[in-house]
Amino acid sequence: MKKRLLIFSALCLMGTASLPAQELKDWANFGKYAAENQAVEKPVKVVFMGNSITENWRNIDPDFFTQNGYVGRGISGQVSAQMLMRFRPDVIELQPQIVVILAGTNDVAHNDFAVTPQQTFGNIKSMVELAEANNIKVILCSTMPASSFGWHPDIKDAAQTIIELNKQVKAYAEAKNIPYVDYHRAMADEHGGLPKKYSDDGVHPTLEGYKIMEDLVQTAIRKLE
Repeated sequence: MKKRLLIFSALCLMGTASLPAQELKDWANFGKYAAENQAVEKPVKVVFMGNSITENWRNIDPDFFTQNGYVGRGISGQVSAQMLMRFRPDVIELQPQIVVILAGTNDVAHNDFAVTPQQTFGNIKSMVELAEANNIKVILCSTMPASSFGWHPDIKDAAQTIIELNKQVKAYAEAKNIPYVDYHRAMADEHGGLPKKYSDDGVHPTLEGYKIMEDLVQTAIRKLE
């Protein structure tokens, strides 16, 4: 019996050894900007932390970033919890004077399970607290208007959820005397969405939409410089 058990155990070990090593998932996508973070000259002026809206911004209007000394650290599809996880390498370690935080769209879209506006707000507050603990000035942005998501059409209350989240972020910004950039108020249509003149898909801005955002955020940046 003992001999059989030893043979069985050996076969199990051999089978395990022949399996390929499990590839670990980089959930927060720390690797996306790792090389750029090493190469960038520090300290930087302003870091834009966000999701695909911020990532596309750098791709669609790169001159806005390069000519002003801004650094874009947006990652498509990310929820606020992922942004919070990578806040240290993608913001703090770049030693910026200012961080611009734009989050929430993918939380509302349930990209990584369902979360409440309060939970999203908590992640945003944590990013603010990390920034302040490292002497980085903060600009908070409203979550962009959206009434629906093409990749998650089952979500029917997006516009109202975004409004609820923005109320919390705005009140927090006012209480802490943090500049608040209200993209939502400037760009939302009568349904609480992003109109065609600013977006092709109702979520991501076009160049014309980004130009509106640039005027608003640069006004806030200049007040902190």
